[in-house]
Amino acid sequence: MPKMIFVERDGTRREVEAPIGLSVLEVAHKHGVDIEGACEGSLACSTCHVIVDPDWADRLAEPSEDEEDMLDLAFGLEKTSRLGCQIVISPELDGLVVKLPASSRNALEG
Repeated sequence: MPKMIFVERDGTRREVEAPIGLSVLEVAHKHGVDIEGACEGSLACSTCHVIVDPDWADRLAEPSEDEEDMLDLAFGLEKTSRLGCQIVISPELDGLVVKLPASSRNALEG
């Protein structure tokens, strides 16, 4: 089974199993990684914002216009920022490394 690594906010690297077909957000929730995902992956918020390791960024499909619009709302945006709900694990992503941003902004909370 593919694996992926989450770099948590304190810098801890956490390797987890990442089943093919699940999104990075779903993998995070499966393993108790602290990613919110307020809209439950419906591309309506930016709370599953992750920063993809630069070595992996070019291996991902380009973000959709909708994803880019939501990323504009993310806190601490970086060049390789993506939404975890939009990255689906495939065999080619075995070993994917993503970093959690310092914090997130939930526009769904009033």
